[in-house]
Amino acid sequence: MPVSMTGFGRFETTEDAWTHVWEIKSVNGRFLDVKWRLPGSLRGLENGWEKIVRTRASRGRVDVSLNLEVMDAGVLGVAFNEVMARAMMREMEKLAASQGRVFEPDFNRIMAMSSLWRDAGNEPDPGLAQSLTRGLEGALEDWMRSRSVEGGAMVADLLARLDTLNGIARSVALRVPAILEEKKAGLRQRILDMLQSAGAEFSEERMLQEVAYLTDKLDVSEELTRLEAHLERLGETLRGGSDVGKKLDFLIQETFREINTCGNKAQDVEVSRLVVDFKAELERCREQVQNIE
Repeated sequence: MPVSMTGFGRFETTEDAWTHVWEIKSVNGRFLDVKWRLPGSLRGLENGWEKIVRTRASRGRVDVSLNLEVMDAGVLGVAFNEVMARAMMREMEKLAASQGRVFEPDFNRIMAMSSLWRDAGNEPDPGLAQSLTRGLEGALEDWMRSRSVEGGAMVADLLARLDTLNGIARSVALRVPAILEEKKAGLRQRILDMLQSAGAEFSEERMLQEVAYLTDKLDVSEELTRLEAHLERLGETLRGGSDVGKKLDFLIQETFREINTCGNKAQDVEVSRLVVDFKAELERCREQVQNIE
């Protein structure tokens, strides 16, 4: 079933050492564009996570954000070297005592000493990384559910509009034979009137040639056949699998081309009115299809 490119997903995880909330928002777009909002310490995991996202989407602008709260700094691979700090202060106390002074440590300056901090690099705690990946997958599942619900509503709307388009196309097909007969009769009468006023001799062979030329010029049977095929294919595609947005967009373009040709060739007020109605409904379908992946 086709899904919408617009959706929202959220997943929250709370454990003893951390709490994190994933949120995913998406809107329509021609290509897949994933934007991340992550803590800097987790950037090393972004490539792997993006591969997971791309298994669930092929088009659209997707914004993925993570709100992470860690209760244990060691989980992020950052720790204070307390042993070295104590050793340094003991040495300073000895130096101060040797000069008859009392050493008063400035903890702010000690905290600012980069040599007292250990950083495991860009790789967070493995347990946190696994928990975050599970949270992302949970948010993706929630996001896919919302997209499926909206996609189902759009498919139902498009199928209803497709019924309307088929009805208009049938009306055009029913009108065309009458148009041909009216045009033939009108052409025959005009030729007879011209010959009579000019005093020229009537030629049945010439008359048949002119009528045949007019019939060929006004005949839209091929266009109507292709139009019917496109509408049928649109219905099949809507009821088919996923990743159909681009195919639907192409089929709508081809459908527009055929109905436009019918209106231009038929040269009839009633057909023109039907073509305008068809185009208006088809444009509504095009707007809907822009949101389907």
